[in-house]
Amino acid sequence: MEASERARLATYFGKIAKQFAPAELPSSLLVTHLLPERPVFVSAVGAVSNLRAVLPKPKSIDSAARREIEQTYACDELSREMFANPDTAVTYLETRAAGKDLVLLDVGGYFAPVLEALSDRFSGRILGVVEDTENGHKRYAERDKLPCPVVSVARSPLKDPEDFLVGQSVVFSTEALLRGRGDILHGRPALVIGFGKLGSSIARLLHAKGVHVTVYDIDPVRRAQALSQGFGVARDRDQAITGAGLVLCATGSLSLRGEDFPNLRNGAYVATVTSSEDELELDGLPAAYTRSGSGENVTRYSTTGHYFYLLNNGNAVNFLHGASVGPFIFLVQAEILAGVRMLAHRDLTAAMHEVPATDRATIAATWLNYYNR
Repeated sequence: MEASERARLATYFGKIAKQFAPAELPSSLLVTHLLPERPVFVSAVGAVSNLRAVLPKPKSIDSAARREIEQTYACDELSREMFANPDTAVTYLETRAAGKDLVLLDVGGYFAPVLEALSDRFSGRILGVVEDTENGHKRYAERDKLPCPVVSVARSPLKDPEDFLVGQSVVFSTEALLRGRGDILHGRPALVIGFGKLGSSIARLLHAKGVHVTVYDIDPVRRAQALSQGFGVARDRDQAITGAGLVLCATGSLSLRGEDFPNLRNGAYVATVTSSEDELELDGLPAAYTRSGSGENVTRYSTTGHYFYLLNNGNAVNFLHGASVGPFIFLVQAEILAGVRMLAHRDLTAAMHEVPATDRATIAATWLNYYNR
């Protein structure tokens, strides 16, 4: 990022932080993709809360960004296992924010499995969670009863530009890896699993490149939406997997089980929009398969009579090329800061919430002042 661009971003977030800083700053823990531009956002989180630690998503860490953040904030390792065990999770919070009023800023529902234990056993007070992704939204929403408020920005209209551009970056990176092997998208029928905002974006962009696209989603409403937009819709998931030359997984949860991989057609490519631990049951792949490199960031899995290719080890393929969505991501990041202020007021019920439309309008107007040039 050029110095002038970074200065503009810092000024923008300074304005947002001033608009949404609570009268009394809570403490916070921040889960985030640690991309090159992210330190400015991290500083903004530190302006609206007492940021106790940053937990970078494991497969999306820029080393320079991490070094910069570590100069000011603690930077801890993150894993699903860390917040799968209540004892481990509570111990971690005690080491970072014992006795404090605490906001958890999440990307992907990491705190969801232990949220009740954290609310009951943490020596401080869990004010609530701000969740950024559809996957995480679902993890919190599917709980029978929430022990604290959850402010979700996953379905905000301010996120729509980001979702479209993430889809674009996924298609770009997928095509780049195929071309790196002397292969192309054309003539390779694609299956998009999941027709949410990301999946629908990916499907449209592949179609625009002349790729025949079939969609599968467990939700019949989304299947109807896909059909209305001119896509083929798989009646049978297993048959669709067998026929696809490219499978793009965009559910945010488990897309391919271990027993699905042997059904892939020979030479099929598999890519995801999130981490392999969410989308792919690679541990369930039959033991007879061996893996070998087959070009940069392409892994060939093979056994007698069958082979397929996995892009970026099953992790979000677009992170290979920076996963950039331009300044549009700063809209949603500002909404996260607005969510911190909502929780800091300490008057929300233990349920799912969204940022008010008036706050979104304020964010959009501020953003346009800096980026509509």
